[in-house]
Amino acid sequence: MLGGAILLLFFAASYLSQRLKLPALLTHIFLGVALAGLLSSSELEIIDQLARLGIVLLFFLLGLHFPLNRLFNISRRIWKVGVLDIVLNFGGSFLLAYWFGFDLLAALIIGGVAYATSSSITVKLMEESNRLKTPEGEFKLALLIFEDLAAPVMVSFLVGLSTHGVISAEAIGLIFFKVVAVTGLSLLIAYHGFRRLDVFVERYLSRDFMPLLAVALALMFAGIAEAMELSKLLGAFLAGVMLSETGMSRELGRIIEPIKDLSLPFFFFWFGTTITIGAGLVSPLALVVLIVWAVAAKLLVGFWGGRWYGLSFKGAIRAALSLVPRGEFSVVIAALAEPVLRVFLGVYVVATAIIGVFLFRWAPEYADRLERLFKNKK
Repeated sequence: MLGGAILLLFFAASYLSQRLKLPALLTHIFLGVALAGLLSSSELEIIDQLARLGIVLLFFLLGLHFPLNRLFNISRRIWKVGVLDIVLNFGGSFLLAYWFGFDLLAALIIGGVAYATSSSITVKLMEESNRLKTPEGEFKLALLIFEDLAAPVMVSFLVGLSTHGVISAEAIGLIFFKVVAVTGLSLLIAYHGFRRLDVFVERYLSRDFMPLLAVALALMFAGIAEAMELSKLLGAFLAGVMLSETGMSRELGRIIEPIKDLSLPFFFFWFGTTITIGAGLVSPLALVVLIVWAVAAKLLVGFWGGRWYGLSFKGAIRAALSLVPRGEFSVVIAALAEPVLRVFLGVYVVATAIIGVFLFRWAPEYADRLERLFKNKK
């Protein structure tokens, strides 16, 4: 009964968010905050397990979209903009947080939360506004893909550092070695092993046991990464990359997508239940400054990166105004923080998501105005 009631609430929240034209993940977080006190510890444990499944499948499906050739091609084209993105959003936010007095690990987590634009929010907005197949749409997708590739590695580093408890050169070196080793081994298995499974996967794709194989691989590799004190999400992502080498990514994605759609809302709901409102808001001034920087840094990355990519002035402005919303990756990293800090980060994610949605919708109008202003000054 509880499961049915929660799913019905998810449906109502998703419908409401669609009517309000806001991201559904925000309403799921709000639900978690509102209902946390009504759930028993055993019920929260069940929700936690479903949340883990949902987020693992999200990263597994993400990996399915990246066969090795696509991984290398995208990285080669967008790496300069991607590095600028990391420096300004992760690095800039980390330095601001540290300057405001947060300890080193908390500042790193804040930098991680600030880094990635929400792929799900941005792509959905591009589809709804028919801006997916524009020149700036291609640029935004390339940058989102770069962030999608960087995010699992970033999560693994942060998980490793939080596990070690002490940030030192030795700890960072050990985590780096583990990430490189597990990634390199996975890519070798993908190239020399999974490519030979193409006939098997194609032959049995429509059978009811194929989802069992896909989910089993996602959970197994997530568990292996977790046993190595890395993020389970990196393991799930690499499992998806490996299975993508069968050449059946799209078909496999279609059979896993419904399972992900049912379980992923539990992750955002669970995150909401972990936000302790009574703990108060840490450093409101820092929060305001970081939100302002979140907008400014993405505008800089979108504009200058778009110009490097070859976009027109107006196209680069539209791209810049479309990259602000933070979402699923930010929530994943925020979940690593201490309960008191989660209130701060929860407000940050909600604020940047809402600001980002409105900036996205205003982007064409603002781009036209700025282009006319620029031409008049000439």
